[in-house]
Amino acid sequence: MLGLDKILGGIFGVIDKVVPDKDLAQKIKFDVQSQAHSGEMKELDAAMKIIVAEAQGGAWLQRSWRPLTMLTFTGLIVAKWLGMTAPGITEQIELELFAIIKIGLGGYVFGRSAEKVATAWKAK
Repeated sequence: MLGLDKILGGIFGVIDKVVPDKDLAQKIKFDVQSQAHSGEMKELDAAMKIIVAEAQGGAWLQRSWRPLTMLTFTGLIVAKWLGMTAPGITEQIELELFAIIKIGLGGYVFGRSAEKVATAWKAK
């Protein structure tokens, strides 16, 4: 989202310089912003559908691979803190594992919420 805001800010700056009519410039900026957010929502909806499909899949591994991956990465970090890991896991790798865990947990929370919404929606 932050990247989208930066891109839109640049586009809006160009619109302000190129379009002398302020009302027309505002309308163009509104149209650009609406289309950008519409595309962002479509991308979010597609990601939600993938996560819901995985969560509702028939195979145990299909439903469980994300939580298993997060537990593995968390275990690697805890093992590093306790001094029970290979010295090859540097601070940089540890920070990357933290980033993956944050993204994974965010996706898991979002996916579980989407799954509950989809289940409630299907029940209607």
